[in-house]
Amino acid sequence: MSALLVLTNLPDREAAERLAELLVAQRVAACVNILAPCRSVYRWQGAVQRDEEHPVLIKTTAERYAALEQAICAAHPYELPEIVAVPIERGLPAYLSWVAEEATAA
Repeated sequence: MSALLVLTNLPDREAAERLAELLVAQRVAACVNILAPCRSVYRWQGAVQRDEEHPVLIKTTAERYAALEQAICAAHPYELPEIVAVPIERGLPAYLSWVAEEATAA
C-alpha cells in the first residue's frame, strides 16, 4: 500500500466541506483536512488573479487515486482544479494502515 497526500483548493469553506464529505463518503479518501483560508496569487487566462481559497489535505492510497481525481473533478466548482498528489514516504504504520482500510472501494 502506498499512501498519498493530495492537495486542492476551494473557493470557500462550504465548498471545501461539501467536497470533503463526498470524498470520505465515497471512500476515495480516508480523511480530509480543511485548512484556514489563504491568499492565492496566480495567472489565469492572461490575467493575474488574487483570491481567497481554502486549501484541503486529502489522505488516500495510490490505488484509489484515479477514483479520487475523478470525484474531485466531477464535484469541484473550478474549471481547472488544482490536484497535486505527493507520496507519503513515511508515517506511523498504524495510521497508514487505517488510511488503506478507509480508502477502500466498498
